[in-house]
Parts: sequence; C-alpha cells; structure tokens
Amino acid sequence: MRAFTVFALMSCWSLSSLQAFEATKGSEILAKAIVATGEARAKLLEEFGNESSFGDAPLVESWRRGEIWIAKLPDGTSEAVAYNGKPGTGMVTAAKLGDGKMLTFDLGQATASNPDRASRKLLTKVGNVIALKHPSDRNRSDAAKQLGLQGDEDGLRVLQELLPKQASPAARKGFEEGIALAKLKLASGADKLNAVNKLGDLASLTARDQLKGLLQSETAKTPQDQVLIAAIKKSLAAIESRQALVESGATLFRGLSLGSVLLVVAIGLAITFGLMGVINMAHGEFITIGGYTCYLVQTWFINMYGSSGTAFDNYFLVSLPLCFLAAALMGWFIEWAIVRHLYSRPLESLLATWGLSMIFQQAFRLKFGAANVQVASPSWLAGNYEWLGITLGWNRLFVIVFALAILFGTLLVMAKTPVGLQLRAVMQNRRMAASLGIRTARMNGFTFAFGSGLAGLGGAFLSQLGNVGPSMGQSYIVDSFMIVTVGGVGNIIGASLSALGIGSVDQMLQPLLGPVMGKITTLLAVILLLQWRPGGIFPSRSRSLEG
Repeated sequence: MRAFTVFALMSCWSLSSLQAFEATKGSEILAKAIVATGEARAKLLEEFGNESSFGDAPLVESWRRGEIWIAKLPDGTSEAVAYNGKPGTGMVTAAKLGDGKMLTFDLGQATASNPDRASRKLLTKVGNVIALKHPSDRNRSDAAKQLGLQGDEDGLRVLQELLPKQASPAARKGFEEGIALAKLKLASGADKLNAVNKLGDLASLTARDQLKGLLQSETAKTPQDQVLIAAIKKSLAAIESRQALVESGATLFRGLSLGSVLLVVAIGLAITFGLMGVINMAHGEFITIGGYTCYLVQTWFINMYGSSGTAFDNYFLVSLPLCFLAAALMGWFIEWAIVRHLYSRPLESLLATWGLSMIFQQAFRLKFGAANVQVASPSWLAGNYEWLGITLGWNRLFVIVFALAILFGTLLVMAKTPVGLQLRAVMQNRRMAASLGIRTARMNGFTFAFGSGLAGLGGAFLSQLGNVGPSMGQSYIVDSFMIVTVGGVGNIIGASLSALGIGSVDQMLQPLLGPVMGKITTLLAVILLLQWRPGGIFPSRSRSLEG
C-alpha cells in the first residue's frame, strides 16, 4: 500500500487531464473491469495488472476516489466514464475510458463506481505492479525495495518476473534488493541465508532495521542458526560501513554547497577589503537584499502566472541578474554617500557600516515583517539525484556549479579586461595607478558595487537553501571575514579555497560537536592558523593597506 500511495500521489491528474487521456490496452481492460462484478472483475483486474503501463496510474487513483461513473446508454449497455461532478439529472458529456472518446449520457441514469473491499485489495496489488513500471530507473528501484519490505508472496513473484526485464544496472540492483528483502521474511533455511548474504553484498541501507530485528529474534540452537547469525552480523557490518560512507559524503556535499555560497559572498569582500581596506560590517545586508529581491520576483511571478507551471519556473533565472543589480546599485550608493569619506580610517568605517547594518535590518523588518519569508524552488531545482547512495539536491548542485562559474568569470574579468587591469593596478599601488591616469575613485565605486552585487547573488542562492529573513546576512558575515583573512586579503583564489575548506569543516564538525561547539572549534582553528600565518594561507602582494 505504501508504494502505491507514493506513486499515486506523484502521478495524480486533475479532471482536465482525464478528459484528454490517451487510450491504452490497460485502460480498455480497466474500463471492462469497472463495469463487471464478482469473479469477472477479479480476473479483469489481474489481467489489467499484467497489461497496464505506468501511464494508467491516474485512472486507478481516479477510480479509488470515486471519479469514475457507470453510464447507462439507450441501447442498454453500460460504459465507464471519467466524471467527478455532483449527482443530478440531465445530459452531460465526459470521456469514456478505453478509447477516450467523448460520451453524452443521462446523469440521472448513471451511478458513481466505487471499488468494493475485494477490488481495493486487488488495486493495491495492481498499484504495486504499475509502480514497478515507472520510466525512471530510480523510481522503479525504490518501488521494488518498498514492495520487498512488505514481504508479500505475490509481490515476490512479481519482482522475480520483472527482474529479467531490467536492463539498467541501477534498476536491476533495486529489484535484487527487493527480492532479498521479501525472502528475508518469507524464506527459511538456505534461502534466508542467501538473502542475508545478498543484502550484505548490496550493502542495503533499507535492510538494516530488518536485519537487526532478525538478529534479536534468532537463537543459536543449531549449527545452521549460528551460521545465520554470523551472516547477519557480517551483513550488518557491511551496511554500517556503507552508512558511514554515505553520511560522510552527504556532509561533504552540504559543506561544498555552503562553501559555494560563502565563496560568492567572500569574493566581493576579498576584492573590496583588498583594494580599499574598508571593514564593511554591512556586507551581510547585501546578502539579505539579494534574498528579498528573489522573494519579490517570485511574488510578482505568482501574481502574474500562478504558483506553478513553466512560466513560474522561470522566476529564479530572472531573479539572478536582478538580485545582482539591486545589491550592486545599493552598494554603489553606500560607497558614494558614506564609505568614500572614511578611507584610511578603519575604525570609523567599521562603526559606520555596523550602524548601517542595524538600519538595514530595521528597514527590512518594517517592509517585510520580522518573520522569515519562504522562497520556493522552481520545479527544475526541486528533487534529488542519488549517486553512490548519497542524495544530492538539485538546488545545492546548482549553487555549486553557478558559484564556480562566477569564480571563473571574476578571474576572467580580472585577468583579461581593461577594468580588471585597472583594478589590479590600484590593488598593487594606488598612488602609482592614479599618477598613470586611472580614476581610482571611480574604480573604488565599481569595486564596491561589484562586491555588493556578488553578495546579492549569494542571497539568491541562500533563498533556495533556507528561508529569507531580516538578519539572514548576519549569519554569514563572520564566516566571510574569516574566509578572506584565512585565504589572504585581496587573493581571490585563496578566498575561494578557504570558503570551500571552512564550509566543509563547519558541516563536518557540527554533527560531531553540535552547531555551537562546531562554530567555536572552527573559529579557534582559524585563530591558531592566523597565529602561524598572519597573512593567510595565500598572502597578497597588495600594498593598498599601507595608507
């Protein structure tokens, strides 16, 4: 039942979809089964299970919900139609099951068809079979495991029949695991021992609880029992080893995704700090600007196109350049109005930007409220991809790939464009660059705006990993300064490696020591590292901080 419910919820159609279904051999058989009764219906449902495809799943679910009616025709025959309206009288038109043609009938002569208890039991078995025909290898594999956990004789028979038809190694592995799980409950003697060994060879995480329960119930009364107990312990050891590997991989993946966000945020801070020597405590608020810009774009798309569909799914791609522009323009204004008057005065710039941070946070609360707002992921970023047992979220994979693209794009701008050349010249020696005609004030404004825009992009990425709130940027400002300091002030490559390293270490320490102690341990490690290398791992040659 569990496997059927999962796949039915994923595949459920609305009435408008039912009006346009394609005729299949399975739908023709199901239409006959709905009209039939007793033994005839049971045989037709069994035939439907053998002939159905995954596309027939919505029809089964519609019948279970009472959305299939039996219409009486003038010639005395009966037909199953897709109709989910209310009972009444009069002529109505609906799609006929089997061939999908529109049929006009008297609603007063029609009755809603609800499967009886025996039919529901058969539908559960049919649902299990249909789930095993999903076009996705992973979904078929998951369905096979769930069916194997039920320990049903019919389910085992179906798995064994469909196993030779699985061409994909991933799907075949899932079916083998499902068969072994079923035999773990149903078999005895040598068959059960083989099932235990098979689950150990597959390092089946699904079977861990079942094997632990079997180990507790077994007693070593005979040599065969001792062999079985030893096999269970060996399989559990293999599964635990696999589980540790999967958890480590998942933690590393979360660390890389967090490090990627920190990378985007810290690149701008590394350039800004390395060029101007401004300790910008409001850098986190540019992250928040990006997050709220993404939220506003999503709200506009919902008002225009609804909260789902192809048009709505484009909102995130549209929001990315807008998040960058919104934060960059605000950064340019802050540099023009405040920061440029505080160069070479680090204490005053720190206090001023800290106060600015408080003003921004209060403004966010007045505009959006103190509670966090949620930014939904588009459908193409929803869901997961499984690799070696590690679940990889598409949203986190997107963040990693896009962050690397931003890194390489920034390096390309710095190395191959006139703007990058001027920026590097100012970083190397501000006075010499000014004497050569470079407008250092304009370059400062551009740099501050660019760094702020990258922080806004970081806020857009963070909106896909969590909620957006007035103080979301404050959670990352300390990490960003640590990254810039450890990597080397003004060194983009150093900041990038530092971001990935600190993000990964932070995520690995938190499960072991807890969130608070994990942060404290990371901070202590950074302090010790800076005691050893005050200039960071990759110290910059910039002389911009010399006054």
